[in-house]
Amino acid sequence: MSEFSRRLGTGVIFFIVVIGSTLLSHYTFALLWLSLTLFGQLEFYRLIRKSGGNPQNITGVIAGFILFTSCFLYVQSDFKNYQWLVISPLILFTIFIIEVFRKHKNPFFNIAYTITGIVYIAVPFSLLNFLVIDIDLFPTFRFKPWILLGALLTMWAYDSWAYIIGSQIGKHKLYPSISPGKTWEGFFGGLVCSWLWSYLMYWMFGTIEWYDWLFIATILATVGTMGDLVESKLKRSLEIKDSGNILPGHGGILDRFDAFLISIPFILFYLMVRF
Repeated sequence: MSEFSRRLGTGVIFFIVVIGSTLLSHYTFALLWLSLTLFGQLEFYRLIRKSGGNPQNITGVIAGFILFTSCFLYVQSDFKNYQWLVISPLILFTIFIIEVFRKHKNPFFNIAYTITGIVYIAVPFSLLNFLVIDIDLFPTFRFKPWILLGALLTMWAYDSWAYIIGSQIGKHKLYPSISPGKTWEGFFGGLVCSWLWSYLMYWMFGTIEWYDWLFIATILATVGTMGDLVESKLKRSLEIKDSGNILPGHGGILDRFDAFLISIPFILFYLMVRF
């Protein structure tokens, strides 16, 4: 099988699984994104170990599991049972206690690495639980994944067009020391295409106004590009091409969602202020 065929096949299967699981029900949504959270954290901690750090893999993943699950249960209870959210901070302080009994150098570096894996991956993915509620019925919960689905499709549209335009006419490097392949032409071309795509999302899904979709597209293009550079800097510091190999031809979880991870909190903040 050629590299292109493998990449195409993986991409199609991944697309079907992500979109299908997100749409089917709130249970399949939770199962998918919880799995991505845990695998993404393990991937991150593996990279940190390559750099010489010693994060608490198990504790960090447990914290990610608790955080995502507590947010899921909190939303399911129509935002009434606050005790679900109280559990999450406890595990963070447990990280400090556990480090006392570990025989590794630089204990506070290890604590910082562990917490970074939670903040960088588990927190954004957990916030998706608040992105799939029906805004019109808030605080009563009804599963409505259209904003999340539209954001995912817009992110992929931006990535695709930024790559196509950048590879064809790109001459001015965006940040060559971190990501030599990215160009300003690709960025602005992808941004304009994502704006056009956002109107398609409005026409297909509605839910929010066309200018809300436009603003979300802008966040995904601008903040998402910064998220891509964050992961690129991490990989460059380790001198590796991909964060993992769980997706043949596409790399790892962080490679696929680096832009989305950083964008999620900004999208949610905008919607909270807007509505």
